[in-house]
Amino acid sequence: MRLVIAKCSVDYVGRLRAHLPLATRLLLVKADGSVLVHSDGGSYKPLNWMSPPATLRVTDPSEADAADGVSEVWVVQAGKSDDKLVINIHEAIHDTSHELGTDPGLIKDGVEADLQRLLAEQIHRLGEGYTLIRREYATAIGPVDILARDADGRTVAVELKRRGDIDGVEQLTRYLDLLNRDPLLAPVRGVFAAQQIKPQARVLATDRGIDCLTLDYDAMRGVDDIESRLF
Repeated sequence: MRLVIAKCSVDYVGRLRAHLPLATRLLLVKADGSVLVHSDGGSYKPLNWMSPPATLRVTDPSEADAADGVSEVWVVQAGKSDDKLVINIHEAIHDTSHELGTDPGLIKDGVEADLQRLLAEQIHRLGEGYTLIRREYATAIGPVDILARDADGRTVAVELKRRGDIDGVEQLTRYLDLLNRDPLLAPVRGVFAAQQIKPQARVLATDRGIDCLTLDYDAMRGVDDIESRLF
């Protein structure tokens, strides 16, 4: 992990265009090739970024840019498209690198772990004819919660959350992109399952062809008295 605090301007060039004027920002360069641009606000979300696979190339500025105070130019090129992130560094205030090692991954809380176990045991909740391949299916970017096959024998990747938001949909999208490169699994479709799914997450999932499934935790545990329900 490389951390650079610099006075810089940033341009995203490609299918979309975006510009960040000159300001002091934090630049994160990760081992997976991603580059993220952060400000001192906005919670955990970067102002702009390039997702992996990507390559970072550092070049000298043009004469015109040098005259404007640019000392070096970072060009972050996407691996799968013509999109690129161009970062004009005016002043590097801090530059350090750290070896973080292999991350053990996210340890799910009790409810998420129970949801995964219960859905694996009750795989029929995904639909008639579904069969379980395995839980915690390992990939290069992390484990898929549940990998299953539908009634037609097609592979299905399931991402489980207590509360489903846009980040969960993005996570499942990355898994699907990777799994669909495996000819033994492809085509792989996705199911985003949670106790509650935010409307924005449902819209994004639907737009990407991902099915949404709302899970009733109490019913899955067998503690829900269906006969006592009013509706």
